[in-house]
Amino acid sequence: MKLHEALAELRKTEKRKFSQSVDLVINLRGIDIKKENIAGIFEVPHKIKDKKVCGFLNEKSNLVRTITKLDFAKYKDKKALKKLVGECDFFVASASLMPLVAATFGRVLGPAGKMPSPQLGILMQENEKTIEELLKKIDKSVKVRAKEPSIKLMIAKEDMSDEQIMHNITTAYNAILNMLPNKKENIRSIMIKFTMTKPLKVEM
Repeated sequence: MKLHEALAELRKTEKRKFSQSVDLVINLRGIDIKKENIAGIFEVPHKIKDKKVCGFLNEKSNLVRTITKLDFAKYKDKKALKKLVGECDFFVASASLMPLVAATFGRVLGPAGKMPSPQLGILMQENEKTIEELLKKIDKSVKVRAKEPSIKLMIAKEDMSDEQIMHNITTAYNAILNMLPNKKENIRSIMIKFTMTKPLKVEM
């Protein structure tokens, strides 16, 4: 089924009281997930949703929820730390604080795949302009981290136009393709679905 046909089918399903997410499912083959690190970050052309971002910074910022060095001690308590990690989608940090961030927050941020990374999340300069630019980038960024032979991503919302949805899906597909060692040979099947629907198989 072509992408636009699958979207038309999904739009025929029962309307819900909320805007469902559009999920992309890429089933893999010929990959040992334990040995191959299929992970990365890419930007989509159309913002999917507002992201909750937290910054480990030297100074309080009006642009982002801030945890300064003085607040670090509060998170020695694992319960408080887990709550924080659950509340935020993304974490950014000032480069000068990174060793301390890794020591204090790494044990929970690492396994959750939310450690600030050089790829997206480490501020070489800490000022409002660089923070604002980084937040704009994060808004359109999607993280991929395969823990099983199937990658599932929320890639759009149903109230976006078909063009925007297809644009995001195509961008995501190409980005993931580039993360796979044998490219198309590693893809078993591609599916799309809304939150409450069954997945439909599509051809890219």
